[in-house]
Amino acid sequence: MQTRGVVYIHSTPFAVCQHVEWAIARVLTVPVRLQWTAQPAEPGARRAECGWTGRPGTAAELAGELRQWPMLRYEVTEEPSPGLDGERFMYVPGRGLFRATMGAAGDVQLGEDRIRRLIAMARGPEVLSHLLDNELGTAWDRDLEPYRYAGDGAPVTLLTRVG
Repeated sequence: MQTRGVVYIHSTPFAVCQHVEWAIARVLTVPVRLQWTAQPAEPGARRAECGWTGRPGTAAELAGELRQWPMLRYEVTEEPSPGLDGERFMYVPGRGLFRATMGAAGDVQLGEDRIRRLIAMARGPEVLSHLLDNELGTAWDRDLEPYRYAGDGAPVTLLTRVG
């Protein structure tokens, strides 16, 4: 069974670009050569993105490999596949790694049991709002948005995982 997704390297120092390519290549088991462009949201940084095809669970492996460089800003998505939910990973320096279940439309999905637990934990509407923001990755989205916007129109590399 195959699925697909996207790796967005929103920002990395130039010196780390080749290491990022090697990390992605280790997971996908294919040579990787990304098209790096300047990241306007962070002068001196580079950005790249690549679509990938592989087996379910590849996004988690990619996110894990990329955690080796705490200065990166990145996102990794995996589309839902038969019987499996999609996933979305976001990493921001100083904030760490965020993981969520992703629906077919690309939005974060919260299960009924999780929502009930959050309601039970909340001691008022402000607390519930804060808990929901955490579950939805709002802080990560807020931090990454300027980097996403700066990447509009940038080239995309397409890769297929072997094996």
